[in-house]
Amino acid sequence: MKLTEIFGINVFNRQVMKEKLPRNIYEKLLETIENGAVLDISIAETVAQAMKDWAIEKGATHYTHWFQPLSRGTAEKHDSFLSPESLKYGNAILKFTKNQLIQAEPDASSFPSGGMRSTFEARGYTVWDPTSPVFIIENGSSNTLCIPSIFTSYNGDSLDKKTPLMRSIKALDISTRKLLSLLGENTIQVYPTLGAEQEYFLIYKDYYSLRPDLRLTGRTLIGKESPRGQKLEDHYFGTIRPDVLNFMVELENEAYKIGIPITTRHNEVAPAQFELAPIFEHVNVANDKNKILMEIMPRIARKHGFEILLHEKPFKAINGSGKHNNWSLMTKEGKNLFSIGESYDEQLQFLLFITIVLKGVHKRGELLRAAVATLGNDFRLGANEAPPGIISVFLGSTITDILDKISSGDHQGSMTEKKFVSLGLDHLPFVQLDNTDRNRTSPFAFTGNKFEFRAVGSSQSLAFPNAFINTIIAEAMDEVRAILNKNMNGDLPIAILDTIKEVYNDVRKIVFNGNNYSADWIIEAEKRELPNISTAYDALQILTKKQHISLFEKYNVLTDRELEARYSIDMDHLSSLQEIEANTLLYMIDNGIIPAVLRYFKECGMFDDKMKIDVIVSLRDELADLLSKMKIATDELRIMLSEFQGMTNREAAQFGSYDMRDKMEEVRQYSDALEGHIPEDIWPYPTYIDILHSAH
Repeated sequence: MKLTEIFGINVFNRQVMKEKLPRNIYEKLLETIENGAVLDISIAETVAQAMKDWAIEKGATHYTHWFQPLSRGTAEKHDSFLSPESLKYGNAILKFTKNQLIQAEPDASSFPSGGMRSTFEARGYTVWDPTSPVFIIENGSSNTLCIPSIFTSYNGDSLDKKTPLMRSIKALDISTRKLLSLLGENTIQVYPTLGAEQEYFLIYKDYYSLRPDLRLTGRTLIGKESPRGQKLEDHYFGTIRPDVLNFMVELENEAYKIGIPITTRHNEVAPAQFELAPIFEHVNVANDKNKILMEIMPRIARKHGFEILLHEKPFKAINGSGKHNNWSLMTKEGKNLFSIGESYDEQLQFLLFITIVLKGVHKRGELLRAAVATLGNDFRLGANEAPPGIISVFLGSTITDILDKISSGDHQGSMTEKKFVSLGLDHLPFVQLDNTDRNRTSPFAFTGNKFEFRAVGSSQSLAFPNAFINTIIAEAMDEVRAILNKNMNGDLPIAILDTIKEVYNDVRKIVFNGNNYSADWIIEAEKRELPNISTAYDALQILTKKQHISLFEKYNVLTDRELEARYSIDMDHLSSLQEIEANTLLYMIDNGIIPAVLRYFKECGMFDDKMKIDVIVSLRDELADLLSKMKIATDELRIMLSEFQGMTNREAAQFGSYDMRDKMEEVRQYSDALEGHIPEDIWPYPTYIDILHSAH
């Protein structure tokens, strides 16, 4: 089928609503979806009936409240449309009521709550979010109507990732409209938009199934670097292999059916690494669609003989994967508040909003680091392919130069002056340059009409990073509005310039346009007193600071209780992953590596004391030394794990992030050195050459 025929066919979208609903009900529902108006409960019964009829036409037999609990994935409980009346009449009677649409009751005690709920306190509620489209998931012979929902406890505590995001959107809308009103501009609504570039690895399923570390942890805990690695850089933007392209095409078709607007696909820098990117959408909808995408990618990959790796660093010594979070602000009327504009007044407003972002990141940048704190990101951030744990902002030379001049009081000129570069070929046109270059090393970079938060990990939900960005910027909006109001003296442009100057002089140290990967930047950042937070454990401690707790409470994004719960869950999650990794490593060493080395000794006759050939004796001694050191290191790791068991989650997470991680790396070094000597037919696990370069 053509793209125009399949896009959105499994979405209860505006076109379907218009066809299935009476006009007055359609308009009321649209008012809630588009403008955030309170849902009129009186229309819910008609909407539910229309949804059911449409879903059944599409082959759906069940419905589910689809939500995002405080665990790694999403959750759903499928209920049939079959009515209890079917028992009375003996035939299938299908019903779907307003109560079933609006609210459901999953077992709240079965999901992480960070202490907000006990096992005996099982009641929780999922509540329909009408601002995110209802969709149908096709999975083999089963089609299910999925209703995007929030998840809350009996006491009203948020038990999901979606609720804080939606609260932050509301807070940002209110703060931004207040500032725009002071600027003489009124709008119905302001909302953040998001375009999420999703990076991933695609490896053959046969190799994946033979690697316990990939199956249990998502990354390779041992593995000698391939001689080729990602050298030559011929994979990036190269021709897409036919088997991979077949997977991409089916994935896109499935995504199109449920309205996910994927527009970009390409090879990434590392071998076996790829990327896709969608069109920008409202951040709440974009987050939901990214979660859906992460669920259907593995299923479709397996159909094509692949496994998807969404871990931030599946392989040592080659690039890991991120989820570049392209964030911007739009008015209901379609104006991007980070677009430069043509007139002087538009450009002043643009610079004011840029300065607001600088203020927010300057004051609360460590919260952005906390928002991307995962075990996987510990191995990626700062590893020569991703920004370090230092949060800074890239603006580019043009904007930085203008802000510098404003701060010194001598700014004149326009940002829309056209710049061109000649290619030296008469038959080709001149290339028009943008106002900024692209800094691929910056964690928070301005890239034309949006900010790209590049530190987000590939396996992460986008909900928390964007909830944090929204809240930080909402606070900065209010603080800059207060400064602007103080500077108002009848001349708005001068008041804006004075405000930009005042704010920029306070926050300019957060601006860095250079190479974030360089050692010099780490030294320079320390001079600027910008924190360098290298582990998820340290980053998560930021959530316990009183000034950040009060921020989320002030803007009604997270209560103290809800934030503390998320911190507790993250500590538990971090320590659990560390324990799984350590046990998996020991399993692979005990059951794979040591037996393989001993087998090699036996086949080469190295156990024979009469063997006197110098080269064999030398090799035997070298391997025996490596084996002995690896055995000592693994025994020490076992002792650490026994100590780990008696610790609190926080103590364990800290211990795992430093002492235990260092010991695991030591074990790996010995194992990888042994791999360099053992033939492939004896080595027990597929190597990096097998996994990453088999297609070559």
